[in-house]
Parts: sequence; structure tokens; C-alpha cells
Amino acid sequence: MTILLVEDEPNVVSVIKRGLTEQGYAITVASDGLTGLQMALDYTFDLLILDVMLPSLDGVQICKRVRAQNATVPILMLTALDSTINIVNALDNGADDYLIKPFEMLELAARIRTLLRRTSGGLVEATHVFRIGDMEVDTDAKTVKRNQIPLNLTSTEYRLLIYFVKNQKKVLSRIQILESVWDIDFNLGTNVVDVYVNYLRKKIESKNHQKLIHTVFGMGYMMKLNQEQ
Repeated sequence: MTILLVEDEPNVVSVIKRGLTEQGYAITVASDGLTGLQMALDYTFDLLILDVMLPSLDGVQICKRVRAQNATVPILMLTALDSTINIVNALDNGADDYLIKPFEMLELAARIRTLLRRTSGGLVEATHVFRIGDMEVDTDAKTVKRNQIPLNLTSTEYRLLIYFVKNQKKVLSRIQILESVWDIDFNLGTNVVDVYVNYLRKKIESKNHQKLIHTVFGMGYMMKLNQEQ
């Protein structure tokens, strides 16, 4: 497995490279944002690890630009910026996970395994077409349409939608959604779930479309057509 690490702190690079190399990963390092972006776009990697605060170009911008060309490569943000707004901003720009410095190598390795497992055969890789009302989700082509009109979702919004469509008519708690879509608790409570449900609703439920995601007060959310019981 090949990993691109974009990190400008030599001590952090040394620790990560040594720890992951011992576990069989091939690590390529870029020490500034522009170099990291160019490498991410020019070469194929199984996973990207991006620091946020970098010379020349920050990690969130790298993530956003990579996502414009590659919707599937797992991206893990690694940073000392631990506020909710910073974490949500990174996730909203296409990051799959967010690890706060200082960190333990065991946790970093576990998160990498989770992201690679998801990509190699997990939630978003099922080859099937799901339909609910006029919405069609093709998990092979990774496309979403309502009334035959394509919708543009971020990778996190897409995983959240897949979880909903695979569990139609079930009440899903915020904790269930957090654990199933993000795999690991970001220590954000459940606010990130509500934020992303709102993002998803805005994209799949315009004023001309039937409501699909319903709030079950005190319990969580459910996906179903309005007329369904």
C-alpha cells in the first residue's frame, strides 16, 4: 500500500515514516503544500495524509483540489487545529478522517486500516443500484440522481446517503450514523451528524423534490418517502 504524507515537521515525518514503514506501507513525503498537491495529482496513492498548516498551500486546499479530480482516494487530515469548525471545514472539503496532534501511532495506524478497508470493500464499494422515489443511487458508478438530474455530493455526504438508502425505513440514531459512516468517534459529540444531514438534505431535497430524510425527534433520522409508514 502506498501513502503520500504531506507534512513539514521533520520530527513528525520521521515518526510516521518509521512507524508505517514497519507495518509494510510505502511512504512518499512532501514537505510543502504545492509539492504535495502536485504529487497527489500526478501519481496514484492508496491514501493521503495531509497536515493542515503547510508552507505554500494548506492541507484543506490540497484536499479540496484533489477531490475535484479523485472522489475515492482516502484522505486523513493530521493537525493541531482541534476546533469543531476546523474539523467540519476539513470534512466538508472532502477529508475522510481527522486526527489531532499529538497522536499515538497505534491510533493513526488503526484509522489508516479503517479507511483502506472502506475503500477496498466497504460501504461505498457495493455494486448495486438503489432507488427511493425518483432518486437513484448507483454505488458502482458512484452517481446520485433525482428525476434523472445528477447531484454533486462530497465523499462524506455520499457515504452518509449510502448508509441511509441501505437502511430505509429504519430509525438511525446519531451514534449509529457516526460509527457507521465515519467509523471512528471524532470526539465531536453528535453535532457533526446533524451538520452533514443538513448538508445532504439541501442537495437531495430541493423545493421541487419530495422529502426523504425525516427527523425522528429524540431518536435520530429515517429515510423514507412521505407516504410510507
